[in-house]
Amino acid sequence: MAAADNFLRILGVAGIALALGGVASAQPRKAEPEPKPAAEEPAARPSNAPYMKPLSRLATVLGSLHFLRGLCGDPNADVWREKMNAILDAQAPGEADRRTLVAHFNQGYRAFESTYRKCTPAATVAVERYAKEGADLSREISARYGS
Repeated sequence: MAAADNFLRILGVAGIALALGGVASAQPRKAEPEPKPAAEEPAARPSNAPYMKPLSRLATVLGSLHFLRGLCGDPNADVWREKMNAILDAQAPGEADRRTLVAHFNQGYRAFESTYRKCTPAATVAVERYAKEGADLSREISARYGS
């Protein structure tokens, strides 16, 4: 269960990182590339694991924070993509679940990319709210699904 312990540690770090953070001003960053489409096999369907719903939401939040923090000039904006990659590495999901999580990350990124062109007071409020939601999700996932 070393992978599960590592996953929980990464979620804890992500939660702490989400709870922290300031905002500055200016330059957008790129989202993760979409995974290459693969031939869908019966075994390649997303799992119905109960943790996938909150984990998918966390991926969306991380994608949103990745865009917004970059837009607002945070020099550490890439940490949110790194946290998403760390979660993927620790969780080691099947290909279908991995694609789902990457798609949610990209969806979160693009949702704000299509709305914001510069850092605004509303963007900074969104960062604060998403950081709180992400920290709450990290704690909930760890408490509910951790070993």
